Amino acid sequence: MTESRGGRKRRANGEESRRRILDAAAEVAGERGYEGTSIALVSEKCGLPASSIYWHFKNKDDLIAAVIERSFDIWVDVLALPGDDSEPMPERLAAMAVKVAKTLLDSPDFLRLGLMLTLERRPDEPSARRVFLQVRETARARLAAVLARVAPDADRDTIETITTYAIAATDGLFIAKEIGGDSVDLPRLFELLGRTLYDSLTRLTGGSPATEAQ
Repeated sequence: MTESRGGRKRRANGEESRRRILDAAAEVAGERGYEGTSIALVSEKCGLPASSIYWHFKNKDDLIAAVIERSFDIWVDVLALPGDDSEPMPERLAAMAVKVAKTLLDSPDFLRLGLMLTLERRPDEPSARRVFLQVRETARARLAAVLARVAPDADRDTIETITTYAIAATDGLFIAKEIGGDSVDLPRLFELLGRTLYDSLTRLTGGSPATEAQ
């Protein structure tokens, strides 16, 4: 059955309202943290009544979880080696790292809010924190698969070690950017991280990690 013009308009309006709510929630939470965020503040920021917010999200926790998921969906797509197998692997890994940095600059909510939630432990764990840990594990698995492709001869422990190092470095560089602002060149630092990951794989595998054309 063909959707009516009125139905399409209502759906479009609903999607636009949801986007405005998520944008506002991300801004408020980025400024005030999880505890300082409220439906009232989000309503004030986006210009929509609280009833509209509750129509899309059952509570604040559900809203913050949706903010994290939206940002993650944008960010995780760059965890793939660019180029083709004829290009040097160190350059491809560095290029991927730069894309990660640029995406974090454009869509920082996943990591910013997630780190807040993980560091602010509570007796009753918010579902938004669980969502962050789940999607973070997805990112970890995606990155491990990339590194296994870079170093096909590496054993599982080596891949896990480098993956943990890469994620920890990502957290640290992101925090450095949050603190240092414009004085921190995040893409440049991530390019260095990408090359460092390749060098670390080289050392731990006892030679060139990739069997692809160099």
